Amino acid sequence: MGSVGLVLGAGGVVGQAYHAGVLAALEHDTGWDPRTADVVVGTSAGSITGTLLRVGVPASELAAWIVQAPLSTEGTVLEQMLGTEIPVFEPFRLLPLLRRLPDPPGRAMVQRALIRPWSFRPLTAAMALLAPGRLDIAERLSMLREVEGHEWPEEDLWICAVRRRDGRRVVFGRVGSPKVPLHLAIAASCAVPGYFAPVRIREHTYVDGGAHSPTNAAILRERQLDLVIVVSPMSGPAGVLTDLYGVSRGHAARVARREVRALREAGSQVVVFRPGRAELAAMGNDFMARDRVAEIVRESFLGAGAYAAGPEVREILQSSGLRRPR
Repeated sequence: MGSVGLVLGAGGVVGQAYHAGVLAALEHDTGWDPRTADVVVGTSAGSITGTLLRVGVPASELAAWIVQAPLSTEGTVLEQMLGTEIPVFEPFRLLPLLRRLPDPPGRAMVQRALIRPWSFRPLTAAMALLAPGRLDIAERLSMLREVEGHEWPEEDLWICAVRRRDGRRVVFGRVGSPKVPLHLAIAASCAVPGYFAPVRIREHTYVDGGAHSPTNAAILRERQLDLVIVVSPMSGPAGVLTDLYGVSRGHAARVARREVRALREAGSQVVVFRPGRAELAAMGNDFMARDRVAEIVRESFLGAGAYAAGPEVREILQSSGLRRPR
């Protein structure tokens, strides 16, 4: 088998359900175990899913936990970390967040925009500067308390966040990045701007890595992997964008396409899983809605299985050793 990278994008509670369905389908239909990926990149919800894989939770067990099916012995780790129920969050609404006055940019952000304008992303900066949310993510995610004190996994786990001071993306877990506790890296990556309060780690505060990119897939260019599997819950189909949620999904899809193109130019084959119409109908517009998760897992399992069985994707998976020829 060639080298494989796994990218798990942002998407809140419904995004994590989408991850579970897609990964369970890959595990079931191809025999590939997502836990064996050479490197896992996690952003926001993807940082949670990626950590669970790295601590030994099978994709099938994550899907079973979400739909409240019985767990195997391997699933006991999952219950210890997440409990027995999906946590309840306030509804996620885009417009109220965007109406709040942002903080003014500081000197570091202005300097970066002037000195390195080619790498400065105005949208990322605007997201990073949104007025801090009221919710403390550490209080809402029991997993963070369970992970506290745990060392980073030996296998590569890269967790993406955005430094609020200058809007720069930081990839925790990658060589050369700041060394931080695992639970704080996850919290920072999940700190949705305007919804959760930023997470302080030493002298800096951080917000959700999705503010830079919903997947951050292009950071794997340097690894020159044979195959990269991208799971992008926030991507939406091309077409008429009728509301803010459609616009945000369209933006996520465009960013993902650019990053996939960069990976292919670096020599990697890429397979991208994004929600189709049935999955989007199940997901709705509240990224924190837990009452939809069982349906999302079912729809994403079916959709991912059908997509992976298509001739082009099947050929890529077979050539990379992830799928046995039939």
